[in-house]
Amino acid sequence: MKPVAVRLTPDAHWASTLCGAAACLALACSAFAAEPEPEHTTHGTPPKAAASSPEPKASTPNRSASSGEAATGDTLPAGKNTPLADKIRAALAGTAVASKRMTVTLESKPEPVRALPTPSPATSTAQYKKARAAAVSGHSGASAAAAEKPQADSHGGEVHWAYEGNTGPQAWGKLKPEFSVCAQGKRQSPIAIEDGATLQGPAEPIQFAYAPSNGTVVNNGHTIQVDIQGDNQITVRGATYRLLQFHFHTPSEEQVNGRRYPLVAHLVHKNSEGQLAVVAVLLDEGAANAVIDKVWTYMPLDAGDRVRMPAGLLNLSDLLPADQRYYQFMGSLTTPPCSENVLWMVLKAPVTLSKAQHKLFTQLYPHNARPVQPLNGRVVREAQ
Repeated sequence: MKPVAVRLTPDAHWASTLCGAAACLALACSAFAAEPEPEHTTHGTPPKAAASSPEPKASTPNRSASSGEAATGDTLPAGKNTPLADKIRAALAGTAVASKRMTVTLESKPEPVRALPTPSPATSTAQYKKARAAAVSGHSGASAAAAEKPQADSHGGEVHWAYEGNTGPQAWGKLKPEFSVCAQGKRQSPIAIEDGATLQGPAEPIQFAYAPSNGTVVNNGHTIQVDIQGDNQITVRGATYRLLQFHFHTPSEEQVNGRRYPLVAHLVHKNSEGQLAVVAVLLDEGAANAVIDKVWTYMPLDAGDRVRMPAGLLNLSDLLPADQRYYQFMGSLTTPPCSENVLWMVLKAPVTLSKAQHKLFTQLYPHNARPVQPLNGRVVREAQ
């Protein structure tokens, strides 16, 4: 049998050592099959190889250093009388895995899981708002931002205000700097009027000059308002005021002798100097009102909608009582920004509207009246 030389790598990786052992087994089996059965052997004792004539060594080529393995010069002794078991034992004598069972456990250190960044509550809220605005408006991006922005109205600016809740009258003065007078003003409206506390005496009558006019009915989100186009004016205290619009509150914002009426119409006028004068017409339940009927016919149901009335349909003279005596005082707008220096004239005699007409309004606006405000020493004139 030809000598077989196997290079062992005691310091090599476990995988390489296993491969070397398998190669040795294959070579030994090949050698055993090729040689005849030894004639003289002593059981368990391998024959001695001749020292004077060593067999040539067959070496395996060195593995690349880059593989992490180093070449060795150990050889496997061979001879005719060497049993197969001894050859295998000798081949495996220089390895660390001669007779041991080896369990290989591959461990790989898992890569750390990167936590996704958690958006801040403010960011989440902002994103949610944009997404919601986009869903409601059917648009995204700039359109969604526009949908999210509060819409302006003709009854108090861009900031949302209401008649109840966190944005109700008690909070108006804090919603916007321009609304601060709602809380700090000293001549605010509406007020409670008591006949026993008024300054009674003669006063000039209000000169009404109303004519058939065009009107546009607006649902501004706070009330029903009618914008007037035409030559309509009043003259009082030596000044002329032009009619701009009229709108409604329920119950009446003015409290007269302890009573609030079901509805009030505020007719808003302005003079050439920009001063406002408001005529308040109280409405009590009774016969149907012709002017109210015309307005309700063209009343838009959705906030922000406008409906143009037929030309010349409205004549505000039809809304006035025959008795035009009034209470007079200086006050303010009854809605934000609550601007003061407004001349108020509350007609003492009410007109009527039907219960059905009142109910129709309250189905849209059940309550849109500001609470009465302190007089703060103001004098109310009662025109006789």
